[in-house]
Amino acid sequence: MAGRYLLDAPELALEHAQAAGRRGGRIAAVREATGIAAYEAGDFALALKELRTFRRMTGAEVHLPLMVDCERALGRLDKAVELATSEAVQSLEPGEKVELAIVLAGMRRDQGDAQGAVDALTIPQLDKNRGFAYSPRLFRAYAEALRGVGKDREALTWDRQAVVAEAALGTGQFAEPEIIDFDDEDETEQVPADGVALADSEEPAQGPADEPAPETAGAVAGADPAASPSGADGGEPGGDLDTGVDDESDGVLDDGADEEPDDEESDEGEGREQDLDPDDDFEGGSEADLDPDDDADLADPEAEDGNDGGPQHG
Repeated sequence: MAGRYLLDAPELALEHAQAAGRRGGRIAAVREATGIAAYEAGDFALALKELRTFRRMTGAEVHLPLMVDCERALGRLDKAVELATSEAVQSLEPGEKVELAIVLAGMRRDQGDAQGAVDALTIPQLDKNRGFAYSPRLFRAYAEALRGVGKDREALTWDRQAVVAEAALGTGQFAEPEIIDFDDEDETEQVPADGVALADSEEPAQGPADEPAPETAGAVAGADPAASPSGADGGEPGGDLDTGVDDESDGVLDDGADEEPDDEESDEGEGREQDLDPDDDFEGGSEADLDPDDDADLADPEAEDGNDGGPQHG
């Protein structure tokens, strides 16, 4: 539950983590969850305490960037620098090193050292041509540091490159809606170990759509001025051109017009043969009449009884 509420309600997540800690305080994962939830909730003293406990229990330095940031937030900059430059940094993964560099840049900026912030972010992971999960965040932090030293134009380039990285990675504004499937845990797409190739934002790529197609280019190059609506022959704009194609099409239309009456007659004939209720068309019915009782009702009963066909006199 702590992980579910971590981003939306960190205070509630911390309450769940502390409740778990009261029952399983000797479990490293519980102390880790409590430290992260406390960090997100802004309780940096508790977060530092829990993360230190997690490090002692496991020997892992994975949360070293958070610990450095907690020291900075508590105002102990010397402790933060000492921790950030310790030998434990060498065991961090590339993404964790990026987070630590961002924290160091923030510390330098708080101290008024704008160039120190730029230097802190100038790390091997700052590669404009390769994209990793941490690249958009690193690019934007570096752009902010460049603005601090007055390099606004270069900063804009890195901001654009952050968007390019998000598009290539499918993250940020290009991320797909998150659908959690508890049955298929291994189908999550992973970023390749060597990252993804990124285009340079300063040189927009030109696709095939930027070049005219061969047929189109040839048609434009070989266009006859006399064939245009306002050509050299003095014809009026929109006038009919005698190309020979219109005559053939007119003939086809004429032939089709002559055949239309035959089609209508054939349709009517077919309608009579397949008429399911001929009494609607004429009273006498037909041989294929499906309801002869209607014809008997139309006849005069008195005429049928004793009428030999001649006139009757009173």
